[in-house]
Amino acid sequence: MSISRNNADELLSRIRDIKDYPKQGIIFKDVTPLLKDGGAFKKSVEMLVKSVSGMHFDYVIGIEARGFIFGSALAYRLGKGFIPARKKGKLPYSVISEEYSLEYGSAALDIHTDALEKGSAILIVDDLLATGGTALAAARLVEKAGGVVAGMAFVVELKALDGRSKLHGYNVISLLSC
Repeated sequence: MSISRNNADELLSRIRDIKDYPKQGIIFKDVTPLLKDGGAFKKSVEMLVKSVSGMHFDYVIGIEARGFIFGSALAYRLGKGFIPARKKGKLPYSVISEEYSLEYGSAALDIHTDALEKGSAILIVDDLLATGGTALAAARLVEKAGGVVAGMAFVVELKALDGRSKLHGYNVISLLSC
């Protein structure tokens, strides 16, 4: 899917940079201004819908925390089930875990052991593709659970961090790049 320069500029103008967060030297891309603007949020979800329209998948997995927002809106809009990929220790039932590295540390994601049926096709959604570690961990969770990653969709891709290269072999879609 190609998005018009006007749509891209409009959405990018609603993403603010926060310097030195969560640590010195990191520029955090904050999507909360985009979420606050009802029209921009709606446009971003509709653009995600269009970008995955030719893809077959059974469920949407949203990565905590902002992936929950975009992923659940997308799942609702498409009539698909939603599966939360949570930070370690946040899910109350038996879980499958995957550890990964961030540009500023390490973390782990969990999904419930019964989150999906074997062979289910999964779309992984998050707000941002940076180094690719979080998305790769989500893909490994899907595969550990017996699912198949149909694709990954992001609102923003940070091209300079080259996260897409870690996701070789996966269908990766991003609406915006900076």
